[in-house]
Amino acid sequence: MLEFRPITPQTAAEIREYYEKCTYRLCEYSVGVKLMWHSYLKAQFAIAAGCLIVRCCIGDECVFDYPVVGEGGDEDTALRLVEEWCTETGHRLIWSLVPQEKREQLLQRYPYASLRTERAWRDYLYRAEDLATFAGRRYSGQRNHINKFRKIAPDARFVVLTAADSELIDRFWQDYGAEFRKGDNANARRELGYAKEMFGLLDRGWFCAGGLLVEGRLVALSLGERCGDTLQVHIEKALYSYSGAYPAMVQSFAAHFGKDVYWLNRQDDASDPGLRTSKLQYLPAELAGKTRMDIGCEADLLQEIPTLETERLTLSAFEEGDKTAYNAICLDDERNRWWGYDYRQDLYGELTEDYFLDVARQDFAARRAVNFAIRLDGKCIGEAVLYRFDWRGGAELGARIAPQYAGHGYGAEAFAAVAKWALYKMRLTRVVAKCYKENIASYKMLSGCMRKTGEDDTFFYFEKLV
Repeated sequence: MLEFRPITPQTAAEIREYYEKCTYRLCEYSVGVKLMWHSYLKAQFAIAAGCLIVRCCIGDECVFDYPVVGEGGDEDTALRLVEEWCTETGHRLIWSLVPQEKREQLLQRYPYASLRTERAWRDYLYRAEDLATFAGRRYSGQRNHINKFRKIAPDARFVVLTAADSELIDRFWQDYGAEFRKGDNANARRELGYAKEMFGLLDRGWFCAGGLLVEGRLVALSLGERCGDTLQVHIEKALYSYSGAYPAMVQSFAAHFGKDVYWLNRQDDASDPGLRTSKLQYLPAELAGKTRMDIGCEADLLQEIPTLETERLTLSAFEEGDKTAYNAICLDDERNRWWGYDYRQDLYGELTEDYFLDVARQDFAARRAVNFAIRLDGKCIGEAVLYRFDWRGGAELGARIAPQYAGHGYGAEAFAAVAKWALYKMRLTRVVAKCYKENIASYKMLSGCMRKTGEDDTFFYFEKLV
């Protein structure tokens, strides 16, 4: 299963290898955004199948960026590894930043998906050449502002900033702080603090930075990061007292650092009216959309656990009257070693007489599993569980019978009934199962109703398709 590590200045070099060649154009696919907004995103990463897989923990949700494929990487395997991680850990599968070119691919992959694409999420993409030249009548406003700036500061010049310029940069922050107009806005103050931190990372070689120098002092600065054919512009600041310094900085930065890229991404506007107006005035060539995809499964469509009838058995949801029989099944260590699960591994809280029944109900409430009580003449004699929904139309099925009722084919009868219901009523496309290689009885049962698909050192694997 995937193992994640936090994205920090100490680990960021590993992900930068992937982002520097990434073609998604979105600002979140960059080292800068992950580090600058670390306290909000709590981003972590794993490298698997030659791909960068990033998980962000925002509030109570775990959400995933679309995998960034490295040289020789396997995109499909990376997607599957994320799906398996969500299935194993009980998290919903959420792709939070799907690039437009990957959206249709995921819609084909997942039978049940809900989509959100909000205006405030869209990045502002500009052609590098447009911002470097401000050519044509449509950019006359920007040129006029720059001319005003040149009259105020005729000796202003653009300089590349490096870690060696820390004193110059620190002086700018002091000057900027004295003019800061959003001091009463907590988000603006937080963003300013993050911007200062980013300039402290110039020695890492991930970013490019520059500023406008007037009489030995910076009046504007900017920091960006090249990702594929896009220059991600993470920071743009200018002193309010120097009218026109902002567009002059935009133009100078694009002219110097945008020579070898096609796009400049000046990122989203976070629903700030002033920021939106400003970004639109620079005439973006495209507003790059981002899609959040919440992936569901067939279990989400169930209002309740149905009742199934076979020749001898009834299968239905567990009831309070099943508690004693169900506890005996769940606590039978000798039998449950073939079940492949020890409740002690995930035990939370106290083991009460309601514990197992509560877990089954909670699993169904979260649509992680559908637990059927297997009944003979009204008495609970076992359990059939449909679980490990794989988000792509498949699920795993298991069944266990109390020892005193073993050997009469009840398990096979219940298993076949749930598999048929899952494929034809619940509309799964695939039901899978496995058994320990030493479990001869289960092997015979599964071989009789499913197709064997493989084996490893521990299990035989089976599947049944529609």
